[in-house]
Amino acid sequence: MGGNREWDELRNERQPISVKHRRRGGAARSGLLGRLIGIVVQLLLAFIVLSVAQVVIYKFVPVPVTVTMLADTNGDRRAWVPIGRISRAMVDAAIAGEDGKFCSHLGFDTDAMRAAYQRNQDGGRIRGGSTISQQAAKNTFLWQGGGYVRKALEAWYTVLIEAIWGKRRIMEVYLNVAETGIGTYGVEAAAQRYFNQPAKNLGTLEAARIAAAFPQPKVRAVIGATGRVRRHGNVIAARESTVRGDYDVCVYK
Repeated sequence: MGGNREWDELRNERQPISVKHRRRGGAARSGLLGRLIGIVVQLLLAFIVLSVAQVVIYKFVPVPVTVTMLADTNGDRRAWVPIGRISRAMVDAAIAGEDGKFCSHLGFDTDAMRAAYQRNQDGGRIRGGSTISQQAAKNTFLWQGGGYVRKALEAWYTVLIEAIWGKRRIMEVYLNVAETGIGTYGVEAAAQRYFNQPAKNLGTLEAARIAAAFPQPKVRAVIGATGRVRRHGNVIAARESTVRGDYDVCVYK
């Protein structure tokens, strides 16, 4: 046993210095890689815990402010109201204009996403396939604009709010944080600004006009809309009666 140990020590001493350095370098790199992986895992776990905590808190607490509001140089006129103080016409208009399958999907409308992708591939005006759930997740927790990172985070938060909030809360948050005009957020502020009344009193056509501006609130007029925006509002108004009772049941059950 002793002779074998002496032989091993002698053999190690006779190895070229470059071999010893390679072994030490490899071990150092392996150690560094292990530490980096550990840091990444810790950061990922911290993000998961933080994001879940955010969603749980906002299930019960009104969203105080969003990144979009903070970045808006035009101000952020807003007033949070519970969904019980928002007219059903406004809920139905949002579903009719933005997400007809709101009550039946789990956060993502794959058919709409596929259709939007095909339209965009064909050229012309870029269109999205985001659901109300996706928009609520983006508007509440993230920033505007595209990019794979933001889209990935949006998908993650969409899964969380569908699992934790439920449809009624998703609609409530969406209608309170959505941009509804220059420096205006939420349907209560929009109702007060455009129609001088609270959101609970919005009628079919008024709600449709607000919903028609959701996709491009900085450029689409609510009052005095013309052309395509006006026609879109009329279509939404016509669809609201179809939405009532069948497609908004998850909000009012």
